[in-house]
Amino acid sequence: MAPIASAAATLQELTEQVCKDADVDPAHVYEVALAGNATMTALVLGIDPEPLGVAPFVMTTATLPTVLASELGLAVHPRARAAIFPSLGAYVGGDIVAGMLATGMDRDKRTRLFVDVGTNCEIVLSDGDTVLATAAPAGPAFEGGAIRCGMRAADGAIEVVKLGDPDNPVELGVIGDVEPRGLCGSGLVDVVAELVRLGLLDSSGRFVPDHVAAEKVPALSGRLTRIGEERVFVLHSPHPEADPSETVYLSQRDVRELQFAKAAISTGWTLLLEQLGLQHDDVQQVLLAGSFGSYLSPAAAVRIGLVPKLPVLRIVSAGNVAGEGAKMALLSVRERAGANALLEEVEYVELSDRPDFNDRFVEQLAFNG
Repeated sequence: MAPIASAAATLQELTEQVCKDADVDPAHVYEVALAGNATMTALVLGIDPEPLGVAPFVMTTATLPTVLASELGLAVHPRARAAIFPSLGAYVGGDIVAGMLATGMDRDKRTRLFVDVGTNCEIVLSDGDTVLATAAPAGPAFEGGAIRCGMRAADGAIEVVKLGDPDNPVELGVIGDVEPRGLCGSGLVDVVAELVRLGLLDSSGRFVPDHVAAEKVPALSGRLTRIGEERVFVLHSPHPEADPSETVYLSQRDVRELQFAKAAISTGWTLLLEQLGLQHDDVQQVLLAGSFGSYLSPAAAVRIGLVPKLPVLRIVSAGNVAGEGAKMALLSVRERAGANALLEEVEYVELSDRPDFNDRFVEQLAFNG
């Protein structure tokens, strides 16, 4: 077993950085915990990840033995051990198991929905007795991929959008407080939710005709224009005379990309709810996990149908729960055993096996905000 060189180098770089930040000598690190998705875990261990992407999406193994950190290329204490979180399935990896451990998904008696939004969206549902997990193919829209003006969450990315205020019709929150350069995932969700709220996007996800926009929101109708044959909504222009192609805008195609992503996710949690005989209103708490979940507006997520239609107070940004779960495993042997026990307690649901998935996906495309 030999780790992929680039994966090992990245792990070592992160180890050096965290030791430096904590003012700890790496030679004094005696134990390491790794919580990653199934693909990254395979790369770190030098296992060919290709079978994970081919039906029937079978992993080499769900549980992994404790190995020496040095075998993973980590320059810590020579006898330091590396505990690796197990995976529930090819698309629900150790990072989600760590997140479930940190959030107590198997211990809390409330009905809770855990959603880690990303290219591959992991979803966990618990009714207090039974825990189900699945993964939905959301695509790259939430990372700014396949979006005309999309970019990662870096300086210049629009991350918050508020529309329709009489005194400030377009209010943008930009990372780094610099000139907007593009649109990241949270900004994408925000602007679509706002356009749905104002009636500038209809339930099918299509921009309304110009005359309808002028009647509904005259202060914003001028921002609906075209680039070639495609309709777009201009969010930021570098100067008043700029051509629409030089602006930061949302295109009709971008809306479709977000629709496909949110439909895949909502189909996933809808099917899990049905499997447990639950309705949307039965969910007492929604946990938005991961870095993207920390910045996602609960109100916007509800409006576009990304999560069940619930009061926003029931929707919580859980943050980096995978990292919290890894810390728990380092501090407690009991918690580490609890992570392994989740393999027996959680039922993994493979959406690709569902003959009705495509029909249910189409049902979830509409915006009902």
